Order: sequence, then C-alpha cells, then structure tokens
Amino acid sequence: TRSSDLGARGYRPSNDYKVSGTYMEGFRLTAAFMITGPNAAGKGRKTAESILKRIRGLFREKGMRDFSQTHLQFVGTEESYGKNAREFPSGGPREVAVWLSVRHPQKEALQLFAREIASSGTGMAPGLFGMIGGRPKPSPVLKLFSFLHPKSNFQPVVDLNDEKHAVDEFQHNEADSKAPSSPAAESDSSAVSLEGKFRVGDLAYLRSGDKGDTANIGVVARKPEYYPLLRGSLTEETVRKYFEHLLTEESRVIRYELPGICGLNFVLTSSLGGGGIASLRPDAQGKAYGQMLADLKLE
Repeated sequence: TRSSDLGARGYRPSNDYKVSGTYMEGFRLTAAFMITGPNAAGKGRKTAESILKRIRGLFREKGMRDFSQTHLQFVGTEESYGKNAREFPSGGPREVAVWLSVRHPQKEALQLFAREIASSGTGMAPGLFGMIGGRPKPSPVLKLFSFLHPKSNFQPVVDLNDEKHAVDEFQHNEADSKAPSSPAAESDSSAVSLEGKFRVGDLAYLRSGDKGDTANIGVVARKPEYYPLLRGSLTEETVRKYFEHLLTEESRVIRYELPGICGLNFVLTSSLGGGGIASLRPDAQGKAYGQMLADLKLE
C-alpha cells in the first residue's frame, strides 16, 4: 500500500467522543399503492383522505387517540421538488404511487389501520391497484440522539490474545484546535465565462446523505475553472430557498468550502422530517437532495 502526503490540512482530534443513542417514540406504518387514470393524483388524495377519515372514526369508537402524525405524498408528481416541480399537462400525470404514512403511540391502533386499508385494492377508487409490499405492518419509531462525552471519563483498552492493554488517550489544549489555514480560494476572475443558464449538475458532481434529521449535500466542480462560479452562485440563501418546502423554522443551511478539491458541502439541519425510521417521508435520508439540487439553474 502506498500513501502520499499532499499537504492535507485538518483539525486536531477533539477531547470528546461522539455518542449516538436511540430512543423509542411510538410506532409507524406506511401504506403505498398505485393509481392510474385521469386526475390520478386527485383520486389518490380523495382515497387517502377517505381512509384516514374512516380510521379516525374507528379510533373514536374504541376510545383511541388520533394519529400523532400523518404524511401523504404522490410519487410521480414531482411533489418532492415543491415549487421547483415541472408543470404537467392539464389533469396532471395519469399514473402515481400514493404514499400514506402514519404514526401512533399504540401499536394496536396501527394494526387496525392495516386491516382496514387492506381492502382498498379491490373496493375503492377506480384505477387503484397494487398494494406495494402487501398489507403493511407497524414498526417502532426510533429517534437518534447524539451528544459529546469527555474522553477523560473513559479508559480505552485493547484486548489481544486474552490480555488487556490500556491505551493512553491523547489530550491537547483546546487552544490548539484552531481552524487550519486553507489555500486561498481562486478569485472570481478565474471562472470560466458561461453564457445563459446552466444546471448545477452541468457544472458539478453531487451526492447527498444524512445523519439523523440533518442532510448534507456534497458538490464537487467537474472542472477547476467551474469552482469560482459555483462558489459565487451557490450560496446558503440560494440552497435554503430551493429546499424551503422541506425545511422548518428551526432549520439551518450551512456551507463549508473545500477549495482543495474544488468542492462545497451544504449541511441542512432539521430537513428530513425526523430522519431515518423516525421520518414518514419516502426520502427519509435525503438521498435525492443532491440530484434535486442538480436541476437548479444558475446564470
């Protein structure tokens, strides 16, 4: 194995361990089915609302609480894009997948939901078919809770051949944790001259992912000369406005610059509806965020 020192810069390790814990908060269930024909999304909405209305009536009869949360989305209408979605011809798409996800503190309530929705494939709106995955089942909602804990409170130990060896953890002064000096960013004058509008995806590679309820989007220029243009146009405010339909009042959009690789990293807090299995959204891990941002047009 070969390695080279290319002058990479970074922070010193901190004096804390990052701890990620989970806790249970009720149950969730997702039902998904197809619907086709004229005004497919409209029929899907009426169907989903009718299902929820019927289940809520049964809850009242049995003295059960209402759903703690519901999420209804139509896959195929570009609803994930919010106001950035493309316009469809009159009536909208003729085929959509209806995503109906619910949460409730009682597992028994969602088991009732599953029994009632099973008949929708044969006895509800015309054009409804294919209960995806069969009858849905309740599953626990596990939420992520992360925090920092001092390394000084632990004694690392290596167990080798039934022998335990204590490892001294490196400690340093917080004053040494200054931000590393980075190469001077290229000036805007070095940017290639582009006329008209360009998609971010024409100028950069993008990939996104999650950590709890936080999404991050990596943007790396396809050519070094594109980086100044991306750096100047793809601001925190621009990204926030593009994804505002998926954010909350508490959400923050933070941009980190990586000039060494001609890249930008955007962190979007409180942007995944809870994140992971705590989220009721189809894209609970923000995997589509990078590809959605690729369609943003820059001038």
